[in-house]
Amino acid sequence: MTLPLNVDFTGKVVVVTGAGGVLCGDMARAYAQAGAKVAALDLNEEAVKKLAEDLQAQGYCCVGYKANVLDPAALEEVHQQVLKDLGPCDILVNGAGGNNPRATTDNEYQHEAKEGQKTFFDLDASGVDFVFKLNFQGTLLPTQTFVKDMVERKHGNILNISSMNAYIPLTKIPAYSGAKAAISNFTQWLATHFAGSGIRANAIAPGFLVSNQNRALLFNADGTPTARSEKILKGTPMGRFVDSEELLGGVFFLTDDKAASAITGVVLPIDCGFAAYSGV
Repeated sequence: MTLPLNVDFTGKVVVVTGAGGVLCGDMARAYAQAGAKVAALDLNEEAVKKLAEDLQAQGYCCVGYKANVLDPAALEEVHQQVLKDLGPCDILVNGAGGNNPRATTDNEYQHEAKEGQKTFFDLDASGVDFVFKLNFQGTLLPTQTFVKDMVERKHGNILNISSMNAYIPLTKIPAYSGAKAAISNFTQWLATHFAGSGIRANAIAPGFLVSNQNRALLFNADGTPTARSEKILKGTPMGRFVDSEELLGGVFFLTDDKAASAITGVVLPIDCGFAAYSGV
């Protein structure tokens, strides 16, 4: 991986939740290559153990931990292990999150719904609850756990993962859109609450990326773009999707105490211009 900025994180302990996925896995790799001691957390233990093994084989410092971001007791156990293995947390990347089919409609518009399709009125309450918990509480609980280290030493950084959905909700995914809007709001709240403690809190809002989670929504089986994908690209001034590694420059910038020392409470779009385009 070619790093986007020459930022030295040597000696910093970086905790990344959701590191078993593509986006946060790339962030963990980048921080390790920049000299940080990385704690890679994910419910998928196999994925983060493999990530850690790969980085250790290259001479970098990374340890993988199984972690449920919705379980405070389990998070505290991991926290204590990270303290023992790597030391207190300097940078927390809250990357765990996602959507659920039970909280998604089949159609963009109610009047287009056909018999047998899932409409707004069929959304599963437990599915909606799960999406809000995973995204909001899955950010709040790790922050409660690891930011204690920062308060004690009066410095540190929190980086949350918001979304384009937080600005204007996308069709079909009301729960995910609402949950990500809550993340942007929570980022501002954290920035204010911890300002006197020497802790900065910011977020990035990735644009549309191709991942295993959304590939079927964006591409047909033959590799051609779906109708939804074509809409997205037409609404994106640069006319393409964002690559996961293109997030890293913003991630490094916002969590570097020299470059962004006066920046807190911002949500940075990294979206190929999607949020800037009105459609005309």
